[in-house]
Amino acid sequence: MGLQSHVGFEGTVQQWGNSLALRITRAVSELAQLPKGAKVRMQVTEHGLLIRPLAEKPESFAEDELLAGLTPHTAHADELPRLLTSEYRA
Repeated sequence: MGLQSHVGFEGTVQQWGNSLALRITRAVSELAQLPKGAKVRMQVTEHGLLIRPLAEKPESFAEDELLAGLTPHTAHADELPRLLTSEYRA
């Protein structure tokens, strides 16, 4: 196992609005590979709370999803420049 499994840290659970929060120091976030804005999965285990980073999945869309509901108006077709006669290819 790597360094993370052998390093322990202490913190204090504090009030944050109507919730509770645990501050993670920069050193801990770097060791745990949890940059600012990282999405995590929290799981309650028999040993306590386990926090793991979620694998980032790139968003992908199918062409039909991207074009769903597209009309000349919503595509702003009226704002496209018109070609000059000299710009047409024969």
